[in-house]
Order: sequence, then C-alpha cells, then structure tokens
Amino acid sequence: MMLRPRQSLLVERTLSALDEHGNTLAVAPTGSGKTIMLSAVTGSYLVEPDAKACILAHRTELTGQNRAKFERVNPGMQTSVFDANEKSWHGQATFAMVQTLSRLPHLEQMPTLDLLVIDEAHHASSPSYRAIIDAVRTRNPKAGICGLTATPNRGDGKGLRDVFSNVADQITLGEMIAAGHLVSPRTFVIDVGVQEALKNVRKTAMDFDMDEVASILDKRLITEAVIKHWKEKASTRKTIIFCSTVAHAQNVCDAFVASGVQAVLIYGDLSDGERKARLAEYETGRAQVVVNVAVLTEGYDYTPTGCVVLLRPSSYKSTFIQMVGRGLRTVDPHEFPGVIKSDCIVLDFGTASLMHGSLEQEVNLEGHLHDGDAPTKDCPDCGAIVPLACMECPLCGYVWQRQPQEFGVLSDFIMSEIDLLKRSNFRWCDLFGSDDALMATGFNAWGGIFFLNGRWHAVGGAKDVQPHLLAVGERTVCMAKADDWLNDQETADSAHKTRRWLNEPPTQKQLQYLPQAMRADFGMTRYQASTLLSFHFNKSSIQRLVMAANDAYREAA
Repeated sequence: MMLRPRQSLLVERTLSALDEHGNTLAVAPTGSGKTIMLSAVTGSYLVEPDAKACILAHRTELTGQNRAKFERVNPGMQTSVFDANEKSWHGQATFAMVQTLSRLPHLEQMPTLDLLVIDEAHHASSPSYRAIIDAVRTRNPKAGICGLTATPNRGDGKGLRDVFSNVADQITLGEMIAAGHLVSPRTFVIDVGVQEALKNVRKTAMDFDMDEVASILDKRLITEAVIKHWKEKASTRKTIIFCSTVAHAQNVCDAFVASGVQAVLIYGDLSDGERKARLAEYETGRAQVVVNVAVLTEGYDYTPTGCVVLLRPSSYKSTFIQMVGRGLRTVDPHEFPGVIKSDCIVLDFGTASLMHGSLEQEVNLEGHLHDGDAPTKDCPDCGAIVPLACMECPLCGYVWQRQPQEFGVLSDFIMSEIDLLKRSNFRWCDLFGSDDALMATGFNAWGGIFFLNGRWHAVGGAKDVQPHLLAVGERTVCMAKADDWLNDQETADSAHKTRRWLNEPPTQKQLQYLPQAMRADFGMTRYQASTLLSFHFNKSSIQRLVMAANDAYREAA
C-alpha cells in the first residue's frame, strides 16, 4: 500500500516537527486518510525493534479501524490492544481506549513509550487525555506526542497549546474537494424571517440555548417553508436535517411525512436497536429524510446523502463543519449502483453559514471563542446579503464565478486537476489523444477513467482481481478513485520501477501483443506500451462495466 503524495508530505512534515519540537499537531479533514497518515508516522518511529508506541482513540470502532489500517501500512509489525476487553502491551504499536488506559492502575502498568499518537486530538486537553500524556512524559521526557484531527478548534474554546506547541501541516477541505476526494457543498442561506431573532439567542456553556432556538424555528409556517424550499432544490436527494430540540425534530419529521415525504427521527434517548432500525430505513428503506438532534453530527457517514438541512445555528465552527461534512463524501458505485453525486446541497435556514462563512479553519492553539459575524457579500443582481462562501444567490439564483486568486473562500482550492495528474505516484496516459480515456499502470494493478454520455467512469483491476467500477461522475472524483486504487494495490518500489519504464523502449513481447496500428509509434515507451496492453486485455470488461453503469443510472433516474 502507498500513500498519496499529499499524505506523504504531511507525514514528512509531522516527523520533522516531532524531531524539532518533541510534539506536533497535524490537521486534516474527513476523507483525507488520517488513519493511514498516523500509521505511517508511527511506523517510521518504530524502525528500531525495541521502540514502542501507543495510539489513543475514544471509541471502540476507531481502535479497531486504526489497528487494521496500521497493519496494512506497516505489514509485519506487531500490534496489541489495551481496552475494556483486552489489556496487552506486547506489540510495538498498542491501540488503546482512553477511557480504559486513563485509570490510575492501568497507567501504572504502562511501559515506557517512544511515541504517543492521539487520534481526534482536539480531545487532548481533557483530563483523561492529560493523565495519559503526563504519565508518558514522566516515564520518558523525550517521548514524542503527535496529534491528528479534523477540527482543531475546540467547541468550548479551550486551546491545545499545553499539549502541542506547533502545527506540522494542514490539509484543507479545498484541497480535498479539488483533488476529487470530497464533493463540493452548494450552499443556500434562506431567510424565513428569523435571522434577526436567532442572532439574539443567548449562548450557554455548550452552544446556543436550543430551547430558545426552538421557540423561534419550531413553527408550522416556517416548517412549511422549509419543505417547500427542499422540494424545489433537493427533492430527489437523500437528506439529513439537524434540528434544535427533540420536539422540534418530531414536528419537522411529522410535517415531511404529512407532505408525502417518508422521514425518520433520530435522537439521543432512542435505544440502540431502534436507532439502527430507523437508520436502516433511511439507508436501505423508503425513508428519504432523516431528522436528528445532535446525534449524526460526528462519525456518521452514509455517502449517498446529497443534502444537509440546518434548522439550528451553531456557535462553534467545528460543529458547523461536522454537520455539513455529513454530505461531502463521494459514492462507491459498486455499493450504490446508479447513484451519482457531484455536489452536496446545503440549505441553511438559520445563521450558521452567516456566522462562520467558509468551511476552512484557521488553527489557533491558544483557543478562543468566536464572536461576531463572518464576512458577507452583496448579490450584484438583487442586492441580497449572503455569506462570502455562498456561490449561488438563494433569492434570484445569481451564480458567482469561482475566483481562484481570492483567498479565504471555500472555492479557493490550492490544488487543481492538473496538479492531481502531476502529483500522482503513477504516470497517467491519454490512450488515444482524445482526452476521453486515461490509464495508469503498475506491476500488480491498473486504473483508468473513461468518458461516456456526459459522465466519467473509473475502473480498476489487478492480478487475481476482476476489473470493477470505482466511481461514476465528475472527472476529478473518478481520477482520485482510480489513483487511490493503484496506491492501494501497489508499493513504492513497484511505482519507482514502472516510472523507469518512461525512458525505456517497448520490449519485443509487448510489441508482439500490441495491435498492428500501435506498433508504428516509434516514440512509444515501455510504460505506454504497458498501459495500452492493460487496456487491450481488459477492453471488454471495461466496456461492460461502463455500459452497465449507464444502464443503472437510467434506471435510477
């Protein structure tokens, strides 16, 4: 398995910062592969056979996911688990649950560590984490402390400076969207006559007073307006709605059902069985809408979700980002045939977008509370005031052209599609010079993107693995999926060897199998011949998969 070049850069910068400061924080959004990067950092620290590291997580499923991906990135390296069910330090890398390890008897059993890695590192300033960090440093003052998080600015305003003195690197949402690893949000801020009232809602220690929010938003006429706008802009999309209180959410859910839209309600006091049943109705049943109260904000990913509705404000930007992020994941066509997702519609009926503006975060290790409104702009057609990050006027439909030279807006991406091609670990070849079929190949696998009927299709294959569909939709998303497929199947050594073929002529055996018309290209390299052969041998499978995807899309439509 290989890392994306951008992932490798973050790992290099993190290791350099650890070497210089003894601690560091790396920031990367959902979908960037944080677990893979923390695995690479940890593996680099454990080159000495007697070195030991601990990777902390706060949820059981994260511990298991982290361990599985670590073993893929670092094959052969011994691992162990320290949680409520198993308490072992025998591995070079131990995956520990914070709730278990932070107890004093368990801390006393902890061996001397060379590295402590903190997943979801915005929790690092809480007492349980600090107890572990202090114990690690007491045993070994030179131990490295490394944190990774998507949301470094804590909701309670507390800083992370006591744990991390520096930020090694930050991968932005803009980079992830431009590189095709996430879809872009398409934001509508819709004033249903309550924005001024919402601006005056008092803040509690945790967030805005949601009972007061409900007294403003939980009204029949407002809910009817929400349903009207949703039906106009997102009626065909799977949708997650965030409400202020359970009573508010119940009324919204009932109103959707009464209007002919199947909806389910999720809230914290539901039993696990009932919650799973209702989510299953949303994910695999007839329900198109799931209405929730502070349950699906973090850690829930149903990738076909193509619309997020905000019926509550958020005093913390991290919560705002988490809510919108539920709709930014790309879709696996093998898992969801016929589902094509190129963006996520965000319908904001409150003030979260106005308050926070861009989804990008400026990391502040000191900590602070966010007060005041985010920058806005005036629509040149109708004069409406909209958030700076909004690219389409919710009143008149005016569309702002993306201006890459301006800084600070979500649409200002650091990477472009050309950068993705250049930064790939593999060389991408335009097979026929018409820019509608591109492929790359390695020792063990190949990947390609193919254009048909207005859509791109990513296909990948490997030794002993039948070709299969990886993605359908935007070009950048398809290229990212195909490139990730190659990274997943190949090694750095195989990528290096195939790149050497760029300067070598085709072998006689390659020429023997190439179609006659292609043998006359005297400028062809061994790598190009390998790519053409991969296409030639898999042409029928590629055509079958692409045509089947088009049929599935027509049926779904």
